[in-house]
Amino acid sequence: MFETLSKAPGDKILALMGEYAADPRPTKIDLGVGVYKDEQGTTPIMTSVKKAEQQILSSGKTKTYLGISGNKGYGAAVLDLALADSVDRSRVRIAQAPGGTGSLWVLMQLVNRARPGATVWVSDPTWPNHNPIAENSGLTVKTYPYFDTETRGVKFAEMLAALDKLGKDDVVLLHGCCHNPTGANLTPDQWDKVAASLARSGALPFIDLAYLGFGDGLLEDAYGTRKVISSVPEALIAFSGSKNFGLYRERVGAAILIARDAAQADTAYSQLLNIIRGAYSQPPDHGAEIIRVILEDPQLRAEWEAELNAMRGRMIRLREKLSEAIRQRSNSKDFDFIAAHRGMFSLLGLENSVVEHLKAANGIYMIGDSRINVAGIPEDRVGELADALLAAIK
Repeated sequence: MFETLSKAPGDKILALMGEYAADPRPTKIDLGVGVYKDEQGTTPIMTSVKKAEQQILSSGKTKTYLGISGNKGYGAAVLDLALADSVDRSRVRIAQAPGGTGSLWVLMQLVNRARPGATVWVSDPTWPNHNPIAENSGLTVKTYPYFDTETRGVKFAEMLAALDKLGKDDVVLLHGCCHNPTGANLTPDQWDKVAASLARSGALPFIDLAYLGFGDGLLEDAYGTRKVISSVPEALIAFSGSKNFGLYRERVGAAILIARDAAQADTAYSQLLNIIRGAYSQPPDHGAEIIRVILEDPQLRAEWEAELNAMRGRMIRLREKLSEAIRQRSNSKDFDFIAAHRGMFSLLGLENSVVEHLKAANGIYMIGDSRINVAGIPEDRVGELADALLAAIK
C-alpha cells in the first residue's frame, strides 16, 4: 500500500520551530511562530481562563457528548461577541469546530457541496494554509491584489477593481482584521466599499476572523465583518478563539453561516452538520466551555477584556519602539509601516538571503518571506534587533 506514496513536503513554520529549539545561542530571538508572547517570552495562560477552568472543574458533572454542533452556550456567546445585532439571527447558524483551521475546512467543504469546484479568491498574499484547505476541499484558488510591496500598505484601488469583476458563483476570502501575514489592514471606509462591491456582484464573502481584539479593539476589529454581513444576503465566517483567549492547544473555533432566510439557513446547516459528522463527528468541549464561562460571567468578561487590551497594547508598543529605533539609526522612514500595521504580524519585505543571514549570524528567526511576529520581540532588546536588521540589509 504505502510504497505508492512519496514523502510530503514539510511545513516550513514547524521546521523553523525545530531549528530555533536546536539553536544553543542564549541570545536567539524567535519572531517566527504565530503565538502571542509576554515580556518573559512565554505564551501565558490568561488569569480569566484559569478562573474559568477552576469553575468548570468544580461544577462539572459529566463528560458526555454535546452533539454535532458542539457547545450551544459557546455558540451563542461567540455570535454575540463577533456579530452583535448586525444581522437577523434567524438567518444565522453556528457550529463549534476544532480551531479556526477546522472552521475554515468545514465551511470550504460546504461551499464545494453548494458549488462544486467553485473559485475562492484569496488575498495576495494570504495565510499559507488557506490554499491547501480550499484545494483539498475541491475548490479552485485564485488571488486578488492586496499588498503593495512598495508602500507596505493595501493596494486598495486594485483590490476593489478585482472584486467588482466577480460574480455570484465566486467566493471572496477576507481577513476580518489583523491581516496574516502582512499586518496591513482595511480602514472602515475601505470596508464600506468592499461591502458595497460584494452586494453589487453577489459574490459570497467568506471571512476569516482569527484575531478579533488583537488590532484596535473588539468593536473596531469587528467593524468589517459586521459591515459586510449586514450588506449581503449570504456569508460565511470562520472564528478562532486561539489568539484572543490564548487557547491555542485547545483548538476552539466556530463555523458560522448566514443565509437568505431561516429556511435556507436550516438546509445549509443540515449539510454543515452532515460534513462534521462524517469527519470528526463532534468537537472537543474544554476550550469552548472556557470561552462560554468567561463571556457569560460579567466579572470574568471584564477581566478577560482587560487582559486582551494589555496584550494588544504591548504589541502596538513594540511596533512603535522598533519603528522608532530603525528610524533613529537609519535616518529613514522606510520601516515606519511597522508602527502603522496591526495584529501580531508584519511583512518586512526582506530578501530571503537577508532572512537567512539574520538567522545564521544573529540567531534571529523569522518566516522565509520575512513575516515577523512582533509579540516575539524582546522589549529590552529592540535596539539590538534594529541594529541587526539594518546591518543585514546593508
